[in-house]
Amino acid sequence: MSEIKGKVVVITGASSGIGEATAKLLASHGAHIVIGARRVDRLETLASLIESEGGSVIYQPLDVTKIDQMQQIIRLAQSRFGRVDVIVNNAGVMPLSPLEAL
Repeated sequence: MSEIKGKVVVITGASSGIGEATAKLLASHGAHIVIGARRVDRLETLASLIESEGGSVIYQPLDVTKIDQMQQIIRLAQSRFGRVDVIVNNAGVMPLSPLEAL
């Protein structure tokens, strides 16, 4: 995975599950990680863990249903790291309704 070193990766839904695991893995291989999710406390914990292991990470609260927040996280990545190489759009958006309504 040496080709990921130095790449700037934005990950949505990074506070748990696949997003969190992806952030840890890519950071451990030298990527600059920009993480976003609604649960800021979990983002802070993840960012601290990545930094403690020598990784490069920044985070921002993010609700992917809000276009302005999506634009902000991309601008954050660009302002901090100069570009965005990869976006892992992991956050799930699921309509909640009774099965018969589908």
